[in-house]
Amino acid sequence: MSSGIAVSGSVAAGFEQVRTELAAALAELPDAPGVQLAVYRDGRRVVDLWAGDEVTGDTLAPVFSTTKGAAHLVVALLVQDGVLDPDRAVAHYWPEFAAHGKGGITLRELLAHRSGAIGVDGGFTVAELADDRLLAERLAAHRPFWEPGTAYGYHAFVIGALTGEVVRRATGRSLQEIYEERVRAPHDLDMYLGLPVAMEARTLDMLPMLPTPEQQARSAAHAPDRFGRTGVAFNLNAEPPTDLVGFVNTREVRALGPASSGGVGNARGLAGMYAAAISGLDGRPALLEPGTVAEFAHVHWGGTDLVTGEHDHFALGFEALGLRYDFLGDDAFGHSGAAGALAFADPRSGTAYAYTRRRFGHPGGAAPENTRLAAAVFRAIGG
Repeated sequence: MSSGIAVSGSVAAGFEQVRTELAAALAELPDAPGVQLAVYRDGRRVVDLWAGDEVTGDTLAPVFSTTKGAAHLVVALLVQDGVLDPDRAVAHYWPEFAAHGKGGITLRELLAHRSGAIGVDGGFTVAELADDRLLAERLAAHRPFWEPGTAYGYHAFVIGALTGEVVRRATGRSLQEIYEERVRAPHDLDMYLGLPVAMEARTLDMLPMLPTPEQQARSAAHAPDRFGRTGVAFNLNAEPPTDLVGFVNTREVRALGPASSGGVGNARGLAGMYAAAISGLDGRPALLEPGTVAEFAHVHWGGTDLVTGEHDHFALGFEALGLRYDFLGDDAFGHSGAAGALAFADPRSGTAYAYTRRRFGHPGGAAPENTRLAAAVFRAIGG
């Protein structure tokens, strides 16, 4: 176990217990990961903490699927603007997508991970996974892995490429370009979909997992079928199977910023992004109107995820986090990442939260310590 990792940074008056809780959580972790924790309340940063070797509040690192929150904030903005209609068929914007019975799937269903287009036979190369346009081209021409619209399953490596191609066809611009123009640059956020080379000096590589013997045995016993839906969704059916840590540590991936998995940022940037979405930053109005938040945070179809086995997991593009954490409002929305990161907005309380880890965590997705850290935040705000 870790022993006495120093927690650096600052908290606003009343949030001291969040620092205490972070120190206690780190003391119980076996791998001493470098971490960051940032929280905004009503557009003001109230928690800004970090710990671990080489990590500061400014450090950038890959954030895996937390990227999907940035991607779908762009989609929400375009729906709000009337540029995209969630109830139009994807093929209305992108005719090639209609191949193999996918013509009836709507953008709303696509955002809810119901298209079945989770991957391709034989998997993708690293170059394809890094480039959303290459991914979109292959996915459009491929059969779905279940009848579109009849069920949902996590489109782990591809959802951002699919929704991003709809964005490109509707606007003539990439999702990454619109994110930079409308979200990142105006708010000076340290959350990038396409990392400038000048920022590499601030960026640390992701570190591999250090599982305990018990975790290793459990993982071996429950390893997914490489060629089943879970294996396809995580590109384990490729030769060789995709190594997530190696993937995000490549310059090509960081430079292109694939919208499902290739974002680079820090807790300040992620929390600031969600604060900008619901509260506004630096005197700017909130990016999202209440009606847009309600639509994108709502679970439109329940059931069991055919890829992960989770229940009632996705709203539109975002994870419906109010169903997972009982201290959040019903309209809380955000996304986790494979290394343990979690970032979300809770409109009811005006709170934006982000936690990042430099070391890949077991078993993946939001690290367990997020529950106690976020709960400490909400105790501090009286919620």
